[in-house]
Amino acid sequence: MKRAALLLAGWSALGLLNLASAGEPQTLPTVEACFIGQNGATGHPVVLETAKTPSERSTGLMWRQELAENTGMLFSYSRERSPDTGFWMYNTRIPLDIAFLDEQGVIVSIRHMEPCEASNPRQCRSYPAGRFFWHAVEMNAGYFEQHDLTPGDRLEWPVTRSQCGS
Repeated sequence: MKRAALLLAGWSALGLLNLASAGEPQTLPTVEACFIGQNGATGHPVVLETAKTPSERSTGLMWRQELAENTGMLFSYSRERSPDTGFWMYNTRIPLDIAFLDEQGVIVSIRHMEPCEASNPRQCRSYPAGRFFWHAVEMNAGYFEQHDLTPGDRLEWPVTRSQCGS
């Protein structure tokens, strides 16, 4: 309950009602980015939608039926977020993995998140970072494991595909 309260604390009741009734996926500007392993191995190019405003971040990947391979969403904040700050899966239809990043784009933690089918957002589980973070990246479930990406690896953006080793 404490985690849900922390997650919802920054949202107005009106904003929460707007989210619950919107029902349409948002489309945001994209940026080319690259996940790079600690050992300097060849990078993994991705295309990320960028969620910068509170409204864009709170809607995130809601209502998506699928997420194309090597695409995701980058959430950026203007100040460091607490380890208790979490993400939820309300109205999110697909399982996702989330990497929490520090100010320099280094992965500090990775979590797996399952869709929440509850009609009441307060019944959805929160997935806290467990570490201080500035950014978060949601990708299809299994992405980070498939590419052997772990805490200590990093995301660089914006980049071109040639800068990513492709």
